[in-house]
Amino acid sequence: MIDIDIDKRIVDFCPEVKIGMVRAHVTNPPTCDELWAEIEQAASDIKQRYQLLEINKRPAVAATRRLYKALGKDPGRYRMSSEALCRRIIKGLGIYRLTTLIDVVNLVSIVSGYSISGLDADKIVGGSLTMGVGHHDEEYHGIGRGELNIEGLPVYRDAVGGIATPTSDEERTKFTPETVTAQININAFAPEMDLQKAVDWTVELLKKYAGATDIETRIASNF
Repeated sequence: MIDIDIDKRIVDFCPEVKIGMVRAHVTNPPTCDELWAEIEQAASDIKQRYQLLEINKRPAVAATRRLYKALGKDPGRYRMSSEALCRRIIKGLGIYRLTTLIDVVNLVSIVSGYSISGLDADKIVGGSLTMGVGHHDEEYHGIGRGELNIEGLPVYRDAVGGIATPTSDEERTKFTPETVTAQININAFAPEMDLQKAVDWTVELLKKYAGATDIETRIASNF
C-alpha cells in the first residue's frame, strides 16, 4: 500500500482528516446495467433528501469547503467532486454513464459525501504520495477540464507532480479501459459516512463489478 504524507497546513485546518485507501487489481469495462441501477437509486435518494442549497451543508462537503476557504480558494467556483455530482443530480442534469471504476467511485462519493480520487496506480511515479497545497502556475490538467488553476487547492503529488485534487483528478493518472491496478483514496476532511464502511463498500463494489483481486486497504490518520 502506498504511503501518504499530508502537509501540516491541511492538518492544522482539518485535524480530523483521514484517508481511506483501497488498492486492487481490477478490470474496467463499460458500466453494466446492475451498477447503473445502483447509481440511479442513489441519485433518486439524493433528490428526495436534499434541496440544492443543502448539499454544501453535508459534513464532508462543508469541511472541504472550509478548507478551500482557509487555503484561499473559492469553493463555489472550484466545487469538490461529490458536491458537483449531487448538484447535477438535484438540478436534473443527470450524471454520465462511463466505465466501471469511474462509476464505482462516483457511487460511493454520492452516497458518502466524500470526494474520492480514483487513480491508475501503474501511472503513479514513485512509492509514495504527498498531499500539499497547489502553487501559482503549477501545471495541472483536470480530467475533461483542460488546464486547472490548482493554486490553493489540496493536491496529491507523486514524484512528477500533481495527480489529484478534491475538485478533479489529473489526466495523467486517470482510469482508462486499460487500467488494471486501481488506487482509490477516500478523502475525509471531516466525518460523514463511517469511513471504514465506505472503504468496505468500495471493496465490495470492486469485487462485484470490477473483478477485484489482491485487495489492500488502510485508513491513514494522525498525520
